[in-house]
Amino acid sequence: MSIKVGDIVGRHSYQCDLLFRVTALSDDHQLAELAGEDMRLVADAPIVDLVVMDGDQQQERRKKIKEREKTSYRLFRQDYQLLRHKMEYTATGGYDKNQSYFRLPGKVLHIDGDPYYLSKCLELYKKLNVPVYGIHMKEEDMPEKVLPLLEEVSPDILVITGHDAYIRAKGGMQDLQAYRNSKHFVRTVRDVRKKYPYLDQLMIFAGACQSHFESLVRAGANFASSPGRVNIHALDPVYIVSKVSFTSFVDRINVWEVLRNTITGEDGIGGVETTGFLRTGMPIKSSEDDESKTINV
Repeated sequence: MSIKVGDIVGRHSYQCDLLFRVTALSDDHQLAELAGEDMRLVADAPIVDLVVMDGDQQQERRKKIKEREKTSYRLFRQDYQLLRHKMEYTATGGYDKNQSYFRLPGKVLHIDGDPYYLSKCLELYKKLNVPVYGIHMKEEDMPEKVLPLLEEVSPDILVITGHDAYIRAKGGMQDLQAYRNSKHFVRTVRDVRKKYPYLDQLMIFAGACQSHFESLVRAGANFASSPGRVNIHALDPVYIVSKVSFTSFVDRINVWEVLRNTITGEDGIGGVETTGFLRTGMPIKSSEDDESKTINV
């Protein structure tokens, strides 16, 4: 069977452990450029190593990923309920039901190198009721184009992500040039921090699969991937920044409590102490359900 752009494939040499989309073919049709369906990974592979996955095979592999996604979503909702009850108690003076209030969660600017991943992330943000502005942008364009967007959108939280990969043939793990896109993420974070130097003024998540974690944190990212140089799930950045968005600005976030909600865990993502961005206000007059008290700006 011939391989064509858009096919869902697995790599025979890796026992077809991950699903990939074929995004490009070489002129001689001997090599394919691949993008992970669920993991933020890009790779090149010989056509002869690829296996087109049929519907049943795709469903079998996606079933395990979906279970992990459901677990992360459930953990986040549990944390959200605890945060909401704590905030409700504080805002209403100890559950004084005569008091009314509203919530202003932190606003997110999510810049993604993959339009497919961006669409999935925006769907989850909407499900979690997080205010977000999303845009697709190639990783190599981010250093030049992110700062003007920040001035236009004025977010509390910035996500710069997409694809990445460590390429062993280009150098050791500490060599930034051995990574497909880490250098672009690092430069973007460094330039943003020149204008927004305080970690609690603008929270930054940066990186993708196998990204150079240490360089991203040194550049000024609050959270980044990937300490263990492992693949991260496409939705992991959403769970990180949603936790920050819904945590009160008077509270600091325990890093481990954030990481436990992600699909990848501590091998895939790390970070530093960070302050939340949620603010409460009052009064508000509404007969709608409780979720209407969250105002997205």
